[in-house]
Amino acid sequence: MTPARNGSEGSIRLADQPDQQRPHAHSDTPSGDLSGPGGAINEGSSAGTSAGMSAGTSGGTNFDTALGRALVERGIVGQPAMDECLRELRTRIEQSRPTTLRELLLERNLTSSDQLDQIRVEAESTKSVTRIQGYQILRKLGQGAMAKVYLARQISLDRLVAIKILPKDFSENANFIARFKKEGRSAASLSHNNIVAAYEIGETNGLHYFVMEYVDGDTVYDRIVARKRIPEREALDIIRQVATALEHAHDRGVVHRDIKPRNIMMTVSGVAKLADLGLARMMSDRALAESEAGRAYGTPYYISPEQIQGKIDIGPPADIYGLGATFYHMVTGKVPYEAKGQSEVMKKHLHQPLVPPDHLNPQISAGTALIIETMLAKNIRDRYRNARDLIKDIDLVLAGKEPEFAKPAVDIAAIATAVQATADDPLTVVRRGNDNPFANPAVLALVALLAASVVGNLVLLALLLSR
Repeated sequence: MTPARNGSEGSIRLADQPDQQRPHAHSDTPSGDLSGPGGAINEGSSAGTSAGMSAGTSGGTNFDTALGRALVERGIVGQPAMDECLRELRTRIEQSRPTTLRELLLERNLTSSDQLDQIRVEAESTKSVTRIQGYQILRKLGQGAMAKVYLARQISLDRLVAIKILPKDFSENANFIARFKKEGRSAASLSHNNIVAAYEIGETNGLHYFVMEYVDGDTVYDRIVARKRIPEREALDIIRQVATALEHAHDRGVVHRDIKPRNIMMTVSGVAKLADLGLARMMSDRALAESEAGRAYGTPYYISPEQIQGKIDIGPPADIYGLGATFYHMVTGKVPYEAKGQSEVMKKHLHQPLVPPDHLNPQISAGTALIIETMLAKNIRDRYRNARDLIKDIDLVLAGKEPEFAKPAVDIAAIATAVQATADDPLTVVRRGNDNPFANPAVLALVALLAASVVGNLVLLALLLSR
């Protein structure tokens, strides 16, 4: 099977390694744009003026104001401390000893040079981004295989959003553009609290963009890296939330095809959000399915056997398998199958028996282990038929009961092998010494006693008859 590299962020790749360090969690504090008219940071001189300062301040530079907002937004400096610094800047200007916010922050040990430089780098990364009408680009959030994601403010609603932008290098490829738009439309067709919401897709000056909900938090992958294993009940709750998202998507004919820890985002309040529909496909789209036949789409550590085989009829069980591999990773700290290369990993998905999760983590319950093993069944017929059945089993296990749909697998092949091995073994007769029982002294003693008893009885009988 040839792994497909189709220009999507979710395309086949072996390691689920972070593309770059994720940003810190952000508050919803309004933030200024760190770029000047041309997009570059314009730090200004230490002379400073009152022009361009936000309401409530009357000293410093445009950059000082934007820098202050950025630091508060990232949680590096508290709002009260920042307000005090801005007042001090104003006082120093009045006293004819002006300075910059950067110098004052370092003077008061409120931040470090590295943190300030990082903010500059993030701001510089936005200067080449074409302005999108109605949005204020704030900074780069991350980068996938084929797109960059930026934090932005939607001006009309004054809310933070994430904007995924297809670089110009790919904006000239009709296939990439079609897939990018398909991702946006797939996301827009779904409306569920556990799915990252899509707001808009568009094009400006040759750049294609996709505006979506901004999730203030981290990913399940980040949590696995930080904590090694996620506690059973917490993992059950997260998997249940994603299962409800899949139920919603599947009921509307959408199969995700790339379920994995990185694509499950977590809000600070604990809400799981399924993200990245770059590989999503309508189950009714037969033409697309046939065009992709024989190629594997997904991420090797979490991909289902039928996706590896490039089958046409990819449906809900494929997503349940990916969610099962994610569940396994969450509670054991390991992916189901590991190998040096992606083809070896996929071969193991097809042929190697699964190490039961409770063998790696004996603290998880038998019910949870059984649910995971059922989700990861290699044969579709042995997996959950739909997310609805999975949700019911999770609820039963959370209530301390046994799952209804997950049953211990009977390995018919193993039984047949054992029976055949027994049948092939020759029958061995073990002989113990001489076959003649009378060669045993104990047997001879018993026979002698029996004979004496018979003779005695005959003598008694003769005496009685003679009288």
